[in-house]
Amino acid sequence: MKKDSLLKDRRLYIIFSITLIAVMGVASLTPALPKIADSLHLTKSQVGLLISAFTFPGIFLTPITGIMADRWGRKAILIPSLFLFGIAGFAIFFTRNYYIIIALRVMQGIGAASLGSLNTTLVGDFFKGRQRPEAMGYNASVLSLSTAIYPLLGGGLAGLAWYYPFALPLLAIPVGLYVIFNLKEPDFEKVADLKLYLKIVSKSILRKEVVAIFILSILTFIILYGAFLTYLPFLLHGRFNLTPPKIGILFSLSSITTALLATQMGKLTRRFGSLSLLKTAFLLYFIVLLMLPNIDTLYLFILPVLLFGSAQALNIPSLQTALANLAPDNQRGAFMSTNGMVLRIGQTLGPLVVGVGFSMGSLAGAYYLAAAIALIGLLVLFTMISENKIAAQ
Repeated sequence: MKKDSLLKDRRLYIIFSITLIAVMGVASLTPALPKIADSLHLTKSQVGLLISAFTFPGIFLTPITGIMADRWGRKAILIPSLFLFGIAGFAIFFTRNYYIIIALRVMQGIGAASLGSLNTTLVGDFFKGRQRPEAMGYNASVLSLSTAIYPLLGGGLAGLAWYYPFALPLLAIPVGLYVIFNLKEPDFEKVADLKLYLKIVSKSILRKEVVAIFILSILTFIILYGAFLTYLPFLLHGRFNLTPPKIGILFSLSSITTALLATQMGKLTRRFGSLSLLKTAFLLYFIVLLMLPNIDTLYLFILPVLLFGSAQALNIPSLQTALANLAPDNQRGAFMSTNGMVLRIGQTLGPLVVGVGFSMGSLAGAYYLAAAIALIGLLVLFTMISENKIAAQ
C-alpha cells in the first residue's frame, strides 16, 4: 500500500486520537501547576502529587491491561479506559477539594494506564510488513507534536482559570464513542486457558531480543527524563540565564524535529533497517551528551537539540516496530504493555541515575554519565539483536 493510501486508512486516525488522549494527562497540566498551587494554597510537594497520582497506577496496571486486551479483546479495555479517563478528569473541573482532586487523578490514571500501549498494539495488529514502521513513525510524529502543543494549550487555559485545563479530558468521550462504532476488533486467535496463556507469554517475552528491546527502552527514557528534561533546563539557565519560555522554545525545536523526521520512518526503515536506525540513534545520543556540557555559545545549542530530536525520531518508532514484529498476534498486548511499564521505570530512574553523575561531577558529570548510558545502548544493539530477528516477517 502506498503512503497516501496508508494516510487514508481510518484506523490510523483512531490510533492517533488514542495517542492524543494518552499524553494529555501530564503534558496539558504541567504549565498549570503554579496556578493550581496558588489558587488552592498548596505546597510544591502537594501540587506535585497531581502528577504522581496520575502516573502511579500505570506502573502496576499497564501490564495487566495488556494481558486483559489479549484475553478479552482490544475494545473491551480501550472503551472503558477512555470513558474513565474523560469522566474522572473532567470531574476535577467542578471540585475545589484537594483530596477529591487527588482521588480523581488516581481514577483518571487508571483510565490512562492502557492507552499508551494499546495504541501501538493496534498499529501492530492492523499494519504489517512495510506499513508497520511507517504507521509507527506517523504515530510518533503525532505524539511529539502533541507534547509541543499541549503545554501551550494547557497554559493558555490555566490563564483563564486554574481548573480550565481539566475540561480537556472530556475529549476522551467522543474518542471512546468513535472506537465503539468505527473500530473493528482485530482478528486473532485467543488462548482459551489463562494459565497456558501466561506460560506462553512468559516464555516469549524472555527471548533475548525482547529483553534487549526492554533494556533499550529503559536506557532511552533514563537519557530523556534525566539528561534532557531534568538537567538541560538547569544547564541553560545557569550558563545563559535563559527564562522558562526561551528554554521551552528549545524543547519545542526538539519535538518538532522528532515529529518531522518520524514521518519518514517507513522510507528509512525500508532502506536501512530498524537495527541500523537504532544504532544511529544511540550514536547520536552519545555525541549530543558529550557536546552539551562543552558548548559556550547559545546558538550552537540548537545543533545538539536538533540532533537529539532526530535521535528520538529514529529510536522510538524503531523500538516499537521491532517489539511489534517480535510479538505474536495473540500476545502483542502483553508485549507492548510490558514495554509501557518499562518506560515508566526509565522515566522514574532517569533523574535519579543521572543525578548520581551530577553529585560526582556537577552538570558535566551528569552528561558524561548519560553518554556512558548511550554507549551501553550501543553495546546491547551490537551483541543482543540482529536485523533478521526484528524485521517484519
